Amino acid sequence: MSGGHRKLKMGIFNRIKNMKILLVDDDEWIRDSLSLFFEAEGCNLLAFETAEEAIEAVKQQSYDIVISDYKLPGMDGLEFLRRVKEKQPNAFEILITAYANREICEEAKMVGVRDIIPKPFTSEDVETSLTRVIAVSYTHLRAH
Repeated sequence: MSGGHRKLKMGIFNRIKNMKILLVDDDEWIRDSLSLFFEAEGCNLLAFETAEEAIEAVKQQSYDIVISDYKLPGMDGLEFLRRVKEKQPNAFEILITAYANREICEEAKMVGVRDIIPKPFTSEDVETSLTRVIAVSYTHLRAH
């Protein structure tokens, strides 16, 4: 890891502290664990069990980062992220999945998903994903 990338990773939570983060996962343990993790880092995370509940939240306010599980009851995570992208095209979208086959990865890319976190995952995997998403975005902004 380069010095600049290491510094960015260490400061990722400082960079996203003022961002609104939305999580959709039907697994209560994952919702609770990630809520505690983000709270401990001083970040604001709102978690939902279903895409349908989360869509209502997206209609009410904008989110900077949207993290969704792929396999959800009702609407799946990619359809949810597609709808978020229509309403909030600047949101950073991350997909969590145990089903990261080529087809899902290609569809995720077409939807505009910035990163995929394979299950099972750790809090460090989430931190690394956020760092990648923010670093790519930051590098892109500096290049223009």
